[in-house]
Amino acid sequence: MSFKSGFVSIIGAPNVGKSTLLNALLQQKVAITSPKPQTTRHRIRGILHLENAQVIFVDTPGIHDASIPYNKYMVQLAVETLQEVDLILLMIEPFPKGLADGRHIISTYLTQVDKPCILLINKIDKIAKPELLPIIDEFSKLYPFKALIPISAKKQAGLEDVLKEILQYLPEGPQYYPEDFITDQTERQIVAEIVREKIICSTRDEIPYSVAVTVEEFKEIPEKDMIYINATIHVEKDSQKGIIIGKGGQKLKSIGKAAREEIELILGKKVFLDLFVRVQSNWRRDPRVWGQLGLKVD
Repeated sequence: MSFKSGFVSIIGAPNVGKSTLLNALLQQKVAITSPKPQTTRHRIRGILHLENAQVIFVDTPGIHDASIPYNKYMVQLAVETLQEVDLILLMIEPFPKGLADGRHIISTYLTQVDKPCILLINKIDKIAKPELLPIIDEFSKLYPFKALIPISAKKQAGLEDVLKEILQYLPEGPQYYPEDFITDQTERQIVAEIVREKIICSTRDEIPYSVAVTVEEFKEIPEKDMIYINATIHVEKDSQKGIIIGKGGQKLKSIGKAAREEIELILGKKVFLDLFVRVQSNWRRDPRVWGQLGLKVD
């Protein structure tokens, strides 16, 4: 049997479940998730190794009408992947706003590319089955999708059908990555994203969108069989710094504890995580800062 391989982009509006799908397909965590939109900031590759195929998934930032320069840049990253992959998975939600977002992405972006595309209708566990039929009927007329698949990424329902369709349209190709290679994220990137996820999940209002994390030091200490990690949390305002630190430093302590426990599970070693919060005024509006914070993809 011939070997298949290729790149598959997962696109959709913010908070539609793209990262949850990627983690579910790989059966391990390579992308952070949260109930808040615009969580993913990088094009994260996750590699699925099968007996006769290798699927390289590209999780992308959510496509939305952005006004802040950095958000516009994230949308640009997502759109650029459409030209670089072999297959596109468009995820939508079966709710009024989710359907409107899907129509917008189709008319604005998908009509500009000539790549096979599969529509995934996510979160079907939250609606009645009869409500799916008119959605499938409408979207099958909007665009020539290769397949339209109802799924629940969170409950891992319908994922076998997704993989079956992916393999049908994946081209023949080489094994791009060794079998033990799951993601092209570095350990530093993974650590930074885990810390950011814990901040997003434990704060409210503007904090999730105004925070970035950089790892300043990542050092193994063999004599103690542990890893020392020093990371900086960048925010845009003094008030945001106060929220993250919390009364008596308790919020920052709880963020650090949750992040450290997950990092230890991933790295398989004891970790000492040292967190520092720094105000970087309006970093999302200054492209020069994005590179300094490791947020710009060349």
